[in-house]
Amino acid sequence: MDLSAAVWRKASCSGDNGGQCVEVALNLPGAVAVRDSKDSEGPKLLFPPAEWRAFVGGIKSGGFDRLT
Repeated sequence: MDLSAAVWRKASCSGDNGGQCVEVALNLPGAVAVRDSKDSEGPKLLFPPAEWRAFVGGIKSGGFDRLT
């Protein structure tokens, strides 16, 4: 998929200290792209929008919280 038109947005929890950051492009037809902000030319992951919404919903609902 051509990602040249992707509009990348850094995660709101990411700081400017060069730490572990991800960027997401939500403007692509039929796909959501994810990349490492420290390696913008590196590999990108692509997800169908429904799967991305399910993933984000799982995060928001605590579905991935660590069990202790």
